[in-house]
Amino acid sequence: MQTDRRGTRLVARILLVLTVALAGLGPATGAYAFGGAFYPTQRIGNRGVDVLAIQYLLQEHGHDTPADGIFAAPLDIAVRAFQSAHNLAADGIVGPKTWGALVVTLTSGASGPAVRALQVQLNKKRDARLSVNGSFDAATRAAVVSFQSHAGIGPDGIVGPTTWTNLAWHYAYPDLSSGLCDQDPDGNGLANWATGAAIGQLEAAATAFAATGRGPVPLGDAGFEHGGGIPGHSSHDVGLDIDVWPIRTDAAQCTAGRITWQSATYDRAATRQLVNAIRAAAPGHVSFILFNDPTLIAEGLTSQYANHDNHLHVRYCERVHPSSLYTC
Repeated sequence: MQTDRRGTRLVARILLVLTVALAGLGPATGAYAFGGAFYPTQRIGNRGVDVLAIQYLLQEHGHDTPADGIFAAPLDIAVRAFQSAHNLAADGIVGPKTWGALVVTLTSGASGPAVRALQVQLNKKRDARLSVNGSFDAATRAAVVSFQSHAGIGPDGIVGPTTWTNLAWHYAYPDLSSGLCDQDPDGNGLANWATGAAIGQLEAAATAFAATGRGPVPLGDAGFEHGGGIPGHSSHDVGLDIDVWPIRTDAAQCTAGRITWQSATYDRAATRQLVNAIRAAAPGHVSFILFNDPTLIAEGLTSQYANHDNHLHVRYCERVHPSSLYTC
């Protein structure tokens, strides 16, 4: 949905303002241009662009960490070592204080892993299409200025704490080539955005499921670019709720339409594989999966909830989150 994404950003921003006002989430402050922006807490089990940025930032501080976007044991060890060295609680949780110690101010001409962290964030969250070369070149500066303007920050091209906070908080867009196809059952064409972790974890699950030969994973609604409520859903406003469709026996879930668990073309075995892939890609970070197939419910894989016969609602969670509904 790249065309929709570029052509309707203004509409998305207007929707954001209206939703924030209605939901009482609080106005933006001078330090955080997006209302309620914060550094997203990351810990072992997470995946995605925010984890990748953390890995590059640790490299900037001299830690030998892989840059694979997976928060596994080696990264947990490196984070704890960094925290100890900076007199922070060595709990392996990258929260606001650890993020604040990791980020460095960047300007034109800078180079190194911290610039790579910036570039991957801009690519995933603003489709900047930068070369991840670690060089703060003219293209990178232009992407920074564009993001700052988009976020309502003074567009000076300097990446300091305010820009880092808003960029880390900004939602990510899924790579549909990872094994996903875009479905818009409620006409919410913009609603494919979610947190960097949620998108990374979903992409990993879709890639693993695609290897089974049962076709792509049909992505329903996730959220808007800057959060807020979306039509037809009572949640999906903080970037951690994502809907996917069940799998069909003909593997045509991306072309032949949505089904329910009661349909003759419903493939329970393949849907079970999908649920297991979603959970395996985000250990400790799946709060629940709502889907009314009684067999999967009996197996402890999904939970019953009204109006969830024809889609799976995945709720991701984090160790620390402003809403207790999203804490693991």
